[in-house]
Amino acid sequence: MVVPGMLQHPAVKRWLGGVEPAWTLLDQASFAALHRPPSPMAGPIRLATDLTHEEVQQSPVARNVLLLLRAAAAGPGLKMTATGNLSRGVVAEMCERFTWPDFDQAYAFQFNKVINETDFLPLYFVRHIAVVGKLLRRYKGHLKVTPAGRRMLEDANLRVLQAVLFHVALWHLNLGYFGPDLHHGWPQSDAGIVLWSLSVAANDWQSPERLTRLCTIPNDSVLDNKWDWDTASYMMEAKILRPLKWFGLLEHREDKADPGRFERRQFFRKTALFDRFLSFDVGLETAGASHH
Repeated sequence: MVVPGMLQHPAVKRWLGGVEPAWTLLDQASFAALHRPPSPMAGPIRLATDLTHEEVQQSPVARNVLLLLRAAAAGPGLKMTATGNLSRGVVAEMCERFTWPDFDQAYAFQFNKVINETDFLPLYFVRHIAVVGKLLRRYKGHLKVTPAGRRMLEDANLRVLQAVLFHVALWHLNLGYFGPDLHHGWPQSDAGIVLWSLSVAANDWQSPERLTRLCTIPNDSVLDNKWDWDTASYMMEAKILRPLKWFGLLEHREDKADPGRFERRQFFRKTALFDRFLSFDVGLETAGASHH
């Protein structure tokens, strides 16, 4: 078992509430290796680079990045504001063309007289991934496709698009930029551990609270939480579960609120694309075998 002493700490035991994390099954070498980003050549985390067109279309991120790249490749590109955001005209057009799971535009924009890019999270998220991934760049007041972005539009390269975007999002993009970052980069800083843990723990519907205990490594900020609500599960949902849903790797449902509860209960589980796209080469402490 990895770091067994940690699990005996009173604060950790209280936080886990009797849940044994999935990552405790890993041997020490795999536990350490999963803290490193995926490598195209070797390593414990493998991202599929041979997805079919139909599989790419199952990823809202990949599907809408393609739409944005094609739009930016036309004419002078997409007009931007002086502050570096896409213009309202571009945003209005993308609102019409983007399809995104569980995003109700009528509800989201009901109090907005005009829609800025920051108001339309799907576009804001996708545009940042494409820029950080060097598929798009700002040039003379427009967002233009780069040579790498043009190559990604070629049919032969579409199969690697999801891997490129996912690698950027999980290991190079600060997902705390898109909302409150209550625990200073956690749990994205342990992305490899969390992803492997989800691969063995999210076969059935699970709540964010349970997945947080099963799949994350609590740090001092999590354990010393001064709020009267579960900030760790909130961060797990914001930085891992929802982005994975946007990549088509998790599916989501919500139950009607129980009597006395205002909010609805949320649940997540893996899609078939999760195990098709993500694979792992790790050693298990109990079996000494390497498989998933």
